[in-house]
Amino acid sequence: MAQLKISVFIAASVDGYIARPNGDIAWLQEGEQLPEGEDAGYSELFNAVDALVMGRGSFEKVLSFDSWPYADKPVIVLSRTLTEIPSHLPDVVRIDPAEPRVFAEKCIARGYEHIYLDGGQIIQSFLREGLVSEMTITTIPILLGEGIPLFGKLDKDIKLKLARSRSWSNGMVQTTYQVL
Repeated sequence: MAQLKISVFIAASVDGYIARPNGDIAWLQEGEQLPEGEDAGYSELFNAVDALVMGRGSFEKVLSFDSWPYADKPVIVLSRTLTEIPSHLPDVVRIDPAEPRVFAEKCIARGYEHIYLDGGQIIQSFLREGLVSEMTITTIPILLGEGIPLFGKLDKDIKLKLARSRSWSNGMVQTTYQVL
């Protein structure tokens, strides 16, 4: 398979959750925020990728936002159960039922070189298939106690190499790993 860079960029609580059990992510906005104009590298990554890939759960969460946050960036929702995209969304949003490896091959055939994964289940499925190139995890200084975990069961260890780490005065710590 030709090279396709697959990046994860996500926030998690110190205890490893990306959302509360009911999917609530309001805790991400609570507490001290980043300095004005700082987005922890999100814009840089978003501008560098060819497409954003998410699962149905993340897509449904985004649909609850006041406005569509991805402008005209291609967004692919990986789902075997979702059949329709709401008509108010840009034409660049589509559904694909493919499994991770087949989907990666489709991305290469489309000429994509770099995609961004978002959502716990999607990230976990691509990790299990050995398809993730790098992960940037921003740890938010909060313990949730329960919720939707960033990582799930693995069939084998996944070795990581630290690429960079940084922190902010609000207690957030961001770590980027290359997946070996």
